[in-house]
Amino acid sequence: AGKFYQHAPTETSQATLASVSPVFAVMKFDKEGNTTYFEKKKTELYQELGLQARDLRFQHVMSIATRNNRIIMRMEFLKAVITPEFLLILDYRNLSLEHWLLNELASQLAGEGQLVTYSLPFEFRAIEAILQYWISKLQGRLNTLQPQILETLEALVDPKLLSVDRSKLHILLQNGKSLSELETDVKVFKETILEILDEEEVIEELCLSKWTDPQVFEESTSGIDHAEEMELLLENYYRQAEDLLNEARELRVLIDDSESIIFINLDSHRNVMMRLNLQLTMGTFSVSLFGLIGVAFGMNLESSLEEDPRIFWLVTGIMFLGSGLIWRRLLSFLGRHLDPPLPPQVPAALKKSQPAAGRVDMKTSLKGETFGLSRSTLTNQ
Repeated sequence: AGKFYQHAPTETSQATLASVSPVFAVMKFDKEGNTTYFEKKKTELYQELGLQARDLRFQHVMSIATRNNRIIMRMEFLKAVITPEFLLILDYRNLSLEHWLLNELASQLAGEGQLVTYSLPFEFRAIEAILQYWISKLQGRLNTLQPQILETLEALVDPKLLSVDRSKLHILLQNGKSLSELETDVKVFKETILEILDEEEVIEELCLSKWTDPQVFEESTSGIDHAEEMELLLENYYRQAEDLLNEARELRVLIDDSESIIFINLDSHRNVMMRLNLQLTMGTFSVSLFGLIGVAFGMNLESSLEEDPRIFWLVTGIMFLGSGLIWRRLLSFLGRHLDPPLPPQVPAALKKSQPAAGRVDMKTSLKGETFGLSRSTLTNQ
């Protein structure tokens, strides 16, 4: 009886844990592209697939791993399990994800899409379809951010603006934050593929049909082994991620350069206002200096000069003439100390050795069209 009471709570707790096991909404695709939907508990699903419970512990991370001749792919919210016969998408109820699953994935797996691996085993098509979806999603985010950032920067770097629009700065701040998140996602995607490319054993394990069907040990019609095919597939998407990351970095450099131009514009206008304030201060000082003569004559003192009708115009003329001369002298002194020195002359030999201005790519020409006018205007000012 004592043993019974000791084991009863344990059995009850196990039954309770099994009853509260999470339920996955699963979409299943076979080799022909046929789709089925069902819901299954986590305990039942990993037992059917021959996996462990930790293998289906999907977090918001990115990884590609193999377990018991199964490929487990985690692409943030995209959770997939690939076998040689079918593909399982778990928790697919997402608007953007569900649209891709219904309209594109089924046809791609059936060989009707534009996948390069349509003649290879099923796991190749499944991996390529998922990688293609993810890289196109990252590219779409960049294509959305790029015109918004360029439009905002073009409005902010205008040298005619005396102040910066706070709403534009807020938009630029939000877009910069989104660009940083995109850079992080692309880096994680690239590092995930790079970890697989550095391990030959993992590449071999990704070729699931190689271990279930003896015929796939033979080389393909192109003379390349399936493991090499898998490596080429991963390298292709690694290069695409690298190109995407370079575009994001160029856009980040463009934002940093634009911030410098904005600060130069503001400093230029600030210097103009300070110089104008200094000129007015010197003018006020000049007038005040010679205004002492008028103050002296305005005192209630008796002399013979106030009886002469011409003395008023003489004193007034001396005051204005002296003030003007002093102000002019101060302005020339200010100009000698504020004007920048002349740039050094460049030898003719160096000018001839410079590369042609037309050898620039599309990105450089875009930057030049957007910000070249601002730089030249600031330099002339």
